[in-house]
Amino acid sequence: MVAPARNIALLFPGQGSQHPGMGRSLAESSPAAGNILARAEAVLGGDFVRVLFEGPEEALKQTAVAQPAIYTVSAMAFAALVERSPDIMGRCACAAGHSLGEYSALHAGNVFDFNTGLKLVEYRGQFIRDCCDEIPGTMAAVVGVEKEALAGLCRESANGRGACEMVNFNSPGQIVVAGTREAVAALVEKASALPGARCVPLNVSGAFHSSLMAGAARKMAGVLQGASLRDAEFPVLTNADARPETGAEAFRKKLVSQIDHPVLWEDSVVNMTGMGAEIFIELGPGKVLAGLMRRIDRSKKCWAVGDGESLEAAAAALE
Repeated sequence: MVAPARNIALLFPGQGSQHPGMGRSLAESSPAAGNILARAEAVLGGDFVRVLFEGPEEALKQTAVAQPAIYTVSAMAFAALVERSPDIMGRCACAAGHSLGEYSALHAGNVFDFNTGLKLVEYRGQFIRDCCDEIPGTMAAVVGVEKEALAGLCRESANGRGACEMVNFNSPGQIVVAGTREAVAALVEKASALPGARCVPLNVSGAFHSSLMAGAARKMAGVLQGASLRDAEFPVLTNADARPETGAEAFRKKLVSQIDHPVLWEDSVVNMTGMGAEIFIELGPGKVLAGLMRRIDRSKKCWAVGDGESLEAAAAALE
């Protein structure tokens, strides 16, 4: 019997993809997804499911709420896909998650069980929230400015205003910057004046993945030191260096560094294609990563699975 080709890459979204109602359709259409939701409810309480399904949106945007919510819905989508297409694990070449999504990718790779990951994500959200409260910051997406030129603008904007750093390299021509509110405002003004450039301030509560998150990284290191992690069943590309890893100890270190270091998403996708990935499946709320995939490599097939309908479409395409 010929083994199935390992040509599927699993993608997991990060904060910003949340929306009221996410997960409801998956729970209704998949017993496996419903089981994941019940486990989350047992840990986080019944109010968690109410906010997940009904909002309000402002409550769901809060970092300490959004992170366990997105992790839960991503795990639900993954469980539903495995239930619907049991051979998916044997066909998986690799996985990656954007920011928070790295925890979802590691759960899929069996580095830790759902409950362990949920507690880790809870801590992560709390530590990042505390850091944001202590050191207010913000972020902005910059389109149409080359990396070297943007690095120079960041240095100029940071002068006397605090940190201003490139933190998300999402796709060709799109880079996200983060830092103090004053520094990022100065960066937006400078970059917007360049021909062909466009800046979009992001509605976020802090300067994620910047040096301003160092306090959260230190606290997370202490939690991860006592966490039970296993080697992954397939390679997971990590945000901090876009390299495939399978070792538990490597993940323990890189989950710390990803908090206050840039997300190398474009490089991660390019490296996944180099590992033989031809089919990409985003698992979780929204279609942000599927959209980025089209900008990075339009030649690859990509599906986003976030509800019962999209689950059936992806599963049928994989048959």
